[in-house]
Amino acid sequence: MSEVQLLISAVGYRTGINKMDDVITDIPPPSRLLLEDLNNFTPPPPSLPSPFLVFSCANLKKNFSPSLLLIAMSSPSLHLLHHLSSKNLIGTLILPEIPLAGNSVKPSLRNKSCNIYALNEADKMIMIVLVQYSVTSERANAVARLLIGEKITPQRVLILDSVQSHNFRGRLSPDETIAFKLETSLERKHSDGNASFVKGMDYYPSGSMVDGLAAALLSRCQLKKIKGTLCLSWPDFGTPVMSLVKSLLVGNVLSGVNYTIDEDYEKAYLKLSRRKDRTDSDLYT
Repeated sequence: MSEVQLLISAVGYRTGINKMDDVITDIPPPSRLLLEDLNNFTPPPPSLPSPFLVFSCANLKKNFSPSLLLIAMSSPSLHLLHHLSSKNLIGTLILPEIPLAGNSVKPSLRNKSCNIYALNEADKMIMIVLVQYSVTSERANAVARLLIGEKITPQRVLILDSVQSHNFRGRLSPDETIAFKLETSLERKHSDGNASFVKGMDYYPSGSMVDGLAAALLSRCQLKKIKGTLCLSWPDFGTPVMSLVKSLLVGNVLSGVNYTIDEDYEKAYLKLSRRKDRTDSDLYT
């Protein structure tokens, strides 16, 4: 055997390469550093401060037990309840990651805020919460705990949100106005047929999903054994869906309650809907 052959044989032995190996198609040996181990070299992100409630001085030490807690998140419900002029601002929920810069001093639909209002009716109080910013799934449970079951213990809860098309099993047309409901077991037990708290509304279709703050709030009601209803409307903008939500609140939920609504709310919402339609159409041109 020549010196060259001896050298090739020795190198092949040391590296584990022989004439049967294919260095192009063979699976490479495992890396000494796994991809998930890279996270060990980066510090964890700082935890966010907890959300908290701020009440006016007169209500600072009070615990509230309203007969009804209305929580609005959908565009038509926010708009309608914002223009309910007979309500009184009593507090707000602060989410530290939501900047307050740019908010006006007076309540406005353009503010990123979560204001809490009281609507007094004789010896019964109705509380209204307008959630005007997006709450991430990671923060939903913390916000739900603050609104239900600690300082605020309502007898009944109504949550108003919009159907999210990615969570809905079926086809949703932008020209079709629909609404569905979900109830806690206690609400469903005490409401059947004409005795239902929210009348004339079908249950949310099986196989469809609700997530985020709406799901956390309804779960909180179930956990605390509170009568709770979640109403989901579609679409989020337009005069027909505003009429549907108004019919639900004025002709059903707030029936028999003394309140006033600003006269210009319909004009303002019509302008908002047109601006939204124009923005959406621009995206597809």
